[in-house]
Amino acid sequence: MNRTSEDGIDGNNPSTIENEALSPASCSRRAFLAGIGGMAALAVDAGTGGSLLAGSPKGAEALAAEQGSGDARRRRNDAFRIRQQAALTQRKLPLPLHPDNGEESDYPYLANFSKGLPHNDLGEVTPSAYQAMLAALSVGSHAAFETIPQGGDRPLRNPQAGIAFDLQGPDSHHLAIRPAPRIDGPENSAEMSELYWMALARDVHFADYGSDGLIADGCADLSGFSDFRGPKQAGLVTPAAIFRGNTPGDLAGPYLSQFLLKDIPYGTLTINQRQQTVLPGLDYMTDPASWLAIQNGDNPVLADALDGTPRYIRNGRDLAAYVHYDALYEAYLNACLILLGMGAAVDPGNPYHGLSRTDAFATFGGPHILSLVTEVATRALKAVWYQKWYVHRRLRPESFGGRIHHHMTGAAVYPIDAEILSSQAVSEAFDLYGTYFLPQAYPEGSPLHPAYGAGHATVAGACVTILKAWFDESFVLPDPVVPNAAGTALVAYTGPDAGALTVGGELDKVAANIAFGRNFAGIHWRTDYSESLALGEAVAIGVLRDQKATYEEDFAGFSLTRFDGTVIII
Repeated sequence: MNRTSEDGIDGNNPSTIENEALSPASCSRRAFLAGIGGMAALAVDAGTGGSLLAGSPKGAEALAAEQGSGDARRRRNDAFRIRQQAALTQRKLPLPLHPDNGEESDYPYLANFSKGLPHNDLGEVTPSAYQAMLAALSVGSHAAFETIPQGGDRPLRNPQAGIAFDLQGPDSHHLAIRPAPRIDGPENSAEMSELYWMALARDVHFADYGSDGLIADGCADLSGFSDFRGPKQAGLVTPAAIFRGNTPGDLAGPYLSQFLLKDIPYGTLTINQRQQTVLPGLDYMTDPASWLAIQNGDNPVLADALDGTPRYIRNGRDLAAYVHYDALYEAYLNACLILLGMGAAVDPGNPYHGLSRTDAFATFGGPHILSLVTEVATRALKAVWYQKWYVHRRLRPESFGGRIHHHMTGAAVYPIDAEILSSQAVSEAFDLYGTYFLPQAYPEGSPLHPAYGAGHATVAGACVTILKAWFDESFVLPDPVVPNAAGTALVAYTGPDAGALTVGGELDKVAANIAFGRNFAGIHWRTDYSESLALGEAVAIGVLRDQKATYEEDFAGFSLTRFDGTVIII
């Protein structure tokens, strides 16, 4: 049965598809072919081999008609039909709402991102500068963005990415995340307290969490918040759950995923994962002058103090260093290479299971997954950049730390939920630095784009979803390892769940590790992790759905476990 779309295009009629393809808008077939002839003539002039069309004695139009016959014409129509159907499927999905949390209207100029714009001595943005930013976002042009006043030298990070289009997967505006927690609410207070504890515990090794007094204090404090949404055990935050993600895999085994530790086979090379990290005990933006300069967008005076010894990731500071300089899909490309190198089982639905005369390569083989796992990264960034710039504009934790400092010292009064003001973590920070600012791991603090959602976390959600669709999630990773105390070598892990670290669990864990590395640095919130993972997952599912229609193999679909625990087949 033929079906005509709402645009009047018959998706099952090749002649209809052909005519539509050759007649965009009011363009005629003859005009289109004349255009081909014109382009071919240009190609001849440029010496690019276009003379085949332009030099034909029958002319470009006649030759094009000859070449468009038989199997070639059918193939062209099939290719168009697949692309058209994917676009129509995306178009027919329900349009989501994009609610924000209302802070921009309730507390103008106090509760939203404004880094890089000019501020007063309290770090409150100049209203006209913020309005200029909003006006530029409403226009979306380079010229409009060039009118935004700067407070320092650093430019705003790529706001136009949020309005770019893409040719695979859902449009960036077709996905949504919930409103961000508000500064006057208890969820935001719990998230901020967690960030203070992460900053205070940056140099505590993950292996020592069970015996460290600072970690014990953090667990007790976070357990007392009325709306802390991190993982708990028997209703309490414990050393085995603190600073971890919310999936079962996040709680299994050591804190760090095996994919951030094991050697990476890279062709004829073997790459160990010792990294250049930073020295312990160095935190930034804990005084009013340096904090304000960075809010205005000044380049930092100080630079990272690097450790001369390469080390495996041992603690929050090492993890923050990793995500300071990584390529955003780096950890997942590495995970893919590790899984391929160890011969990990692929998903049972792979259509080449049981075949003996042909095998997988460009489809359903190594080259396919190695390109696919990275392919979703820019699409994930476009989706989250729309949320960042055009919907939520959530302030960075470093900025909120300044609000807390000025509120606690009496320099200003802000509508901050009381739970964070009485947190032990805030008092601990004051005891160390004499201020209430959130200590930062990076001299420059956060990048110059809003907090919610997180680029690293959205890319994590997208890339990990691809890997979970590809590999058998129940496959147990052999020979688990952890770093030694100095981080200079790996040793066997023999603790809880040592024989039960699965591909699916460790992929969920590596996504959380990368996202929380940014939280350990002080530049993102817990909901930046949780909501962005789901956003990236939706991007990847959309890409997989579009690509499924392009395969000729007998293929029932990709199966995977989502971050919320549900199992789906695409």
